[in-house]
Amino acid sequence: MYGQGVTGKIKRLNLTYGRLRDSSRTSIYAIRIRGALIQPHEADAIAERMRERLAQRGELGTDIVVIQGDTKNTLRLFGTPYSVNRVRAAMFNAAIRWTPLDLCVYRKLIRID
Repeated sequence: MYGQGVTGKIKRLNLTYGRLRDSSRTSIYAIRIRGALIQPHEADAIAERMRERLAQRGELGTDIVVIQGDTKNTLRLFGTPYSVNRVRAAMFNAAIRWTPLDLCVYRKLIRID
């Protein structure tokens, strides 16, 4: 029956990020999520946390693209269409250098027995 045996574990998301130069003044940041599937509202929350972190460093108005999936068939990109296209092209050309990212983002895992 739905809802019985629901257990919740808290799991830290495995995040990496890369930076693309869009112009001499602006950058696009790509955040990659490994080993978890997220919903669009969760992608927005992750992007917002990254924007806050960048604002503390003085980088205002940067675009953020959140990426999930490992293969061509499972790849999902969240962000503005222009930035998504730029990140997709950079990934295709292997032009992004990924660095571990610690945003202290946790996700509750739910298992239904």
